[in-house]
Amino acid sequence: MAKLKTPKGKLVRKFGENIFGNPKYDRILNRKPYGPGQHGQARRRRPSNYGVQLREKQKIKVLYGILEKQFRNYFEKADKMTGETGTNLMQLLEKRLDNVVFRMGFASTRPAARQMVNHGHFLVNNRKVNIASFSVKPGDVIQVRDRSKKMDAILDSMKRIKGDLDLPWLELDKAKMTGNVIAIPEREDMQVLVNEQLVVELYSK
Repeated sequence: MAKLKTPKGKLVRKFGENIFGNPKYDRILNRKPYGPGQHGQARRRRPSNYGVQLREKQKIKVLYGILEKQFRNYFEKADKMTGETGTNLMQLLEKRLDNVVFRMGFASTRPAARQMVNHGHFLVNNRKVNIASFSVKPGDVIQVRDRSKKMDAILDSMKRIKGDLDLPWLELDKAKMTGNVIAIPEREDMQVLVNEQLVVELYSK
């Protein structure tokens, strides 16, 4: 399992943007609008095209918590699919079970969702699945196991959900702690501020 060891505060400063969306990282960027480390305040040189492309790949890896080999496998699979490679790549990442658990609000972060999945707290179509990279498909039903419905981490996360999910490809029944995958997500429905085309250009060299 890929585990994010670098503090998120340092990562948002490294990328110069709040890639996680949490308002507290906006405050960190406002307070320290420069890179981490002793040379963080030094004047940054303008990155090369390769540097820009590589950084975008790193952002996507950090967001979804995956390592290089796994990312390469996703890209190769996306490249063999019909349609735009970049969009295919993002759809494959969004369909990971840990991401869907996070998107449905059962976990407050993707790392927390990944840990919950690995510990067997969720069922997919009434079968326990403890593989974070498991790929869901339209029609799949994801639910919290009965024995896990009183977990503080899940209950606290679900309290943050106000109204319906703002994601047309997913549906949630808060009372039953059950979610449905309605469709394959469209790129505009992913709410991820990355430029995956730069990754396509990186790998096409």
